[in-house]
Amino acid sequence: MNKRFLAVLAFAFIVALGASLMLYRLTAKNGQTTKAAPAAVKLVLAAHDLEIGTLLRAEDVTLTDWPGVVPMGAESKADDVVGRGVVSKIFAKEPILDTRLAAKGAGGGFAATIPKGMRAVAVPVNEVVGVAGFVVPGMHVDVLISGVPPSGANTLGTLTKTLLQNIEVLSAGQDFKKDQEGKPVAVQVVNLLVTPEQAEQLSLASHQTTIQLVLRNPLDHDVTTTPGTAVAALFGGSKIKIPSGMPGADPDSPAPKRRVVVKPVEVPTARKEAPFVMEIISGTKKNEARFGSVSAEDK
Repeated sequence: MNKRFLAVLAFAFIVALGASLMLYRLTAKNGQTTKAAPAAVKLVLAAHDLEIGTLLRAEDVTLTDWPGVVPMGAESKADDVVGRGVVSKIFAKEPILDTRLAAKGAGGGFAATIPKGMRAVAVPVNEVVGVAGFVVPGMHVDVLISGVPPSGANTLGTLTKTLLQNIEVLSAGQDFKKDQEGKPVAVQVVNLLVTPEQAEQLSLASHQTTIQLVLRNPLDHDVTTTPGTAVAALFGGSKIKIPSGMPGADPDSPAPKRRVVVKPVEVPTARKEAPFVMEIISGTKKNEARFGSVSAEDK
């Protein structure tokens, strides 16, 4: 009787221990998976679509609770964004990031979209030069120039050369906003984002040569070295090496050989010394006796 009782008691103890262990594991697992929801923070959002160049006002932004992950650079105070210009389009209900705004005091408008150290150069174009109106803000283009190099020895005719590559278009025409329907727009002026050195080259090229814009993929940033082409190459059907020293010359082509003319050196002839003359007077007679030249050793 005692053995049976002890066996039942031991079995009950084991069952109770197993049930307690299972209950503990289930409770611990639920405690790990259940996390407290993150507290919502207040962020500055756009009250409506904000175009590039817009100078933010108090009615353009709204302070709203943001329950999700806070984007990097998001502004949390309306006073920090009011009065700053928009350099990248912001859509309604989108958090306003510091990177999409111009620096404080820079103002709005087109000038606020120019990064520090860069310049915006206006290039006059037509429908052909402007790639039939497909050159819109944000696109990247190459700049080709055509003209006659300033060299008297040029026999190739008009030369075309790629002057600049992978240049960003800041604006097209007087309005620097994109067309809402996405249709190509014929423009008369295109503003390109360049360095100060490139701005000098474009300014000179626009007055001395003919400029052509070539549209390229915005994701293609490779710079290709081209030798250029000339009218003689078009009619000849072969690639012509442009002489070194002329604009557009191939940097890999060897320099032209120069003809060296050696002039003979004139050897000065030895200077002859004057003969030595002795005058002899004997009474009333006067005679002269001439001797050979006297060297410096005899003197």
